[in-house]
Amino acid sequence: MAELQQQSQYQQQPGQASRSQQVIRAANAVTACGSLLILSGLILAATVIALTIATLLFVIFSPVLVPAVITIALIFMGFLASGGFGVAAVTVLSWIYGYVTGKHPPAADQLDHARLKLASKAREVKDRAEQFGQQHISGTQAS
Repeated sequence: MAELQQQSQYQQQPGQASRSQQVIRAANAVTACGSLLILSGLILAATVIALTIATLLFVIFSPVLVPAVITIALIFMGFLASGGFGVAAVTVLSWIYGYVTGKHPPAADQLDHARLKLASKAREVKDRAEQFGQQHISGTQAS
């Protein structure tokens, strides 16, 4: 019976319970927002101070830092290019191995077609050169 009375009290005063919960939520939100705003201000101040010190150090050490950064960038790009060319070489070698062993890698048909076309053009050039040579020899004998 006492439980029913307590439940009826909660049901009779829903506005007060929800209003107190809203006040608590608002207080928590204000506290969290205020803390984050203060933290944001502290980080901004620390960033400005660090930027001021870093700028001063960059100005003082720029004759050393600029060439060092350029050198490090060139070394990094060299290693990157070396690795890229190495990967390309391994890829080409594996493709050639597949082509030679008859595994028919991608674009092998195009390569065969280009090889046959090049061979036919080479035969045509050879035949024309022979004809030109025979014409030249017979022309010099006639004169």
